[in-house]
Amino acid sequence: MWRSLSGAQRALLAGGLLVNIGTFAVYPYLAVLLRERLGAGMAQVGLVLGAATLVQFAGAPFTAAFAERVGLKRALTLATCLYGLGALAYLGGVAKPALMVAGLFLSCGAGALYSPAYRGYLVHSATAGQRPGVLSAGNAAGHLGIALGPVAGALFLHRPALLFTLSAALYAVLTAGHLLLRPERPERPDGGGRAAEPFRRVLRGLASLPFTVTVVTHYLYTQFYQYLAVFTEGRLATAVHGLIMMGYSLGLAVFQPLLARRTGAARYPVAMAVGFGCMAAGMAAFATGRAAGVAAGAVALSAGTAVLFLKNDLEALALSDRSATVTFGRQRLAVGVGTSLGGLIGGALYGWFERVELLPGFWLALAVQCLLLPPLVLVVARRTGRAGRARRADPPRRAGPVTPAGPAVNGPGRGGDPPPPP
Repeated sequence: MWRSLSGAQRALLAGGLLVNIGTFAVYPYLAVLLRERLGAGMAQVGLVLGAATLVQFAGAPFTAAFAERVGLKRALTLATCLYGLGALAYLGGVAKPALMVAGLFLSCGAGALYSPAYRGYLVHSATAGQRPGVLSAGNAAGHLGIALGPVAGALFLHRPALLFTLSAALYAVLTAGHLLLRPERPERPDGGGRAAEPFRRVLRGLASLPFTVTVVTHYLYTQFYQYLAVFTEGRLATAVHGLIMMGYSLGLAVFQPLLARRTGAARYPVAMAVGFGCMAAGMAAFATGRAAGVAAGAVALSAGTAVLFLKNDLEALALSDRSATVTFGRQRLAVGVGTSLGGLIGGALYGWFERVELLPGFWLALAVQCLLLPPLVLVVARRTGRAGRARRADPPRRAGPVTPAGPAVNGPGRGGDPPPPP
């Protein structure tokens, strides 16, 4: 697969890796930094982080449509410029706390533009058979950056000025590198894309099944990512939990390219059964609360999400009549919806199990949801699809005036044609 990639695609994979290292060297520690700089409580910090996340995910369909219009190379270059401005705002926030918030929103806006343009550039010239490998390579580079970024950030956490200076320098180099990318060829209609539509119609023709499955995937995944640290506090050493989470991200970077060909060839229900089945096994293993069980659960969850993250995007590409870039923007919106639901519903559910002192039951409840929600989504999708086909096969008749028997005087009945149906 690596030999089949073009030089521009390989360069962009390196860019995606470095962008995520720069982003996740800062992002996991923002809650701490914002609380220290702003002197605010966690409720206020959570509100700021939630609003920034909303900008990043809800704006993705519109930033993807913007990238479709201006060109992917220009969009990628602009996004890295915004990342750099965000790093400079973080640096200024060491002295002026308001700039810290501005840097957060600049970085989230940059992510909303970079992510769909990055994936769109990788697959825009790939055939349907090449897409699983190319897309999995792009995802693997991103997940490797997510795994290494927090480690790099931890080295400079107590020297934030140096951290933000290095981040700004990294993004300056990346901006120059993206300027050297080869401009992409416009997508042809027979290649899965068509002329750009107005921004108000960025969701027109949405492929509902992969969108919904993506929401469910991230609804479940978010609860693992957000609440496992709270659950393991007092059960595992902090270093052990950190190693397990890094192993999860590295597992994604390894599993997805290894499974790319089989994932691409599998039918969607089969891929869902494998992916959600692995997620269910992983959630159940977390309930043990022991290092071996949590580590085994992370491995199972890594394999399951590797399949689902890739297959959801491939199915969305196959069913979409818009460009790959806009399709990835829609998928980012689905990720945002699922993440929000995971935070809201998962937080309430975790709190209930905590109050009744049955916290392992939280993970067992998630395992049950992993097994029940996907079949429910498929059943609803099939019934909705049958209803839609029935409506198209039997369109409603237009009402018209009742015409008496005999030769028609006016309208379509003239010349001996039969009168129109009532």
